[in-house]
Amino acid sequence: MIFDRDGNISIITQERASITELAKKLQILYSRFKNDNIIVNLTSLRPLIIQDVVEFLQISNRHRNAKHSFVLVTDKIDIDDIPDELIYSTNTS
Repeated sequence: MIFDRDGNISIITQERASITELAKKLQILYSRFKNDNIIVNLTSLRPLIIQDVVEFLQISNRHRNAKHSFVLVTDKIDIDDIPDELIYSTNTS
């Protein structure tokens, strides 16, 4: 996992470990970037399945409820297959 920071944006690039491992590490290290907008770059990984992106649902909801952006970047899955909970904010206020 590679962390880059540019102002209030944290860019996290995953190169080798599994999606499950990455999601767990993000939960553990959350205090490092909780005040930043987060971009998780998954473009170097194998093809993804829906269950892979769902791994990020909990941290995505937590982060977006704190009024910060949480973005997954990949070309390995069709956006139409991604659950709405990951695409749209769950906070209606």
